[in-house]
Amino acid sequence: MAPFFARTLAAMDAQALAQVAALIGEPARAAMLWALMDGRALTARELAQAGGIQPATASRHLALMVAARLLQVQPQGRHRYHRLASAEVAQLLEGLMRVAGPGSSLDRPKVGPQDAALRTARTCYDHLAGRLGVAIAEHLLAQGALAWGEDGRSARLLAPAAAELARWGVEGELLARAMAVPKASGRPLCRPCLDWSERRPHLAGVLGACMCQHGLERGWLLRRQGTRALAISPAGAVALRDWLGLQRWQEVVGD
Repeated sequence: MAPFFARTLAAMDAQALAQVAALIGEPARAAMLWALMDGRALTARELAQAGGIQPATASRHLALMVAARLLQVQPQGRHRYHRLASAEVAQLLEGLMRVAGPGSSLDRPKVGPQDAALRTARTCYDHLAGRLGVAIAEHLLAQGALAWGEDGRSARLLAPAAAELARWGVEGELLARAMAVPKASGRPLCRPCLDWSERRPHLAGVLGACMCQHGLERGWLLRRQGTRALAISPAGAVALRDWLGLQRWQEVVGD
C-alpha cells in the first residue's frame, strides 16, 4: 500500500474511532446505552428518563447513535423501540465498564405492567408473553431450533426444531397442521414479537399460537377471569421446568 493511502486510511480510522468515542462519552448517551445493556428494547421516552434529559433532546441523541450503528430501531404498533445494534456494541460497552471500574450508580428503567401475574405469563393476542413467553423463545434459540431474522421481524425454524417442540408436546399431526396453516392463511409460521414487559422477543405467528393453545388444552396453563394473565398449574410447572431447565424456569417464576 502506498504511503499516502496508508496515512489516509489511518486518519479515517482514527476519525471514526474518535466519533464513536465522543458519542459514547457524553453522559446522557452513556446512561441510555447502559439502560440497554440487559438486552431489552426501550422507547425514546424511557431512554430520556434513563439519561435524565427531555424527550426532544433524547430523540436527537438517539438519532446520532442510530446513524453511528450503535443502536437500531424496531417499530412495533405505535411505538418505536431502541436496542443495541449488535453483540459487538455490547462487548465494547462491557469493556468500557471494566475499565471504568466495578459497580454502577445508574438504575435501569422499570417498564411494563406492575401486576406480577401479567409479568410472569399472559397471552399476547393468541400466543404466550411475559417472562414465560420470552423464556420459551430464548430456550428455542439456545437449542438451535429457532433463529431470528436480521431484520428483527422474521424468524425461521432450524433442524433441531421438531425434536425440541416434541418435548413440549407439539408433534405429529399437531405440528403438521401448524406447518400447513401459513400456506393457506398467509400468516407467518413464526416471528418475533417484542414483549411489552420484558422488552425482548417472544414467539408469535402460527407456531406461537399452537404452543399456547396446546398448553391450555393440556391444563398446564389456566386462564384467569377478567385478565390476560395466565396461571401455571402444578403439572405445567413440572413440564416447563423439565423442558426449560431449572435456571431458566427460576427466571420465569422469580421476580
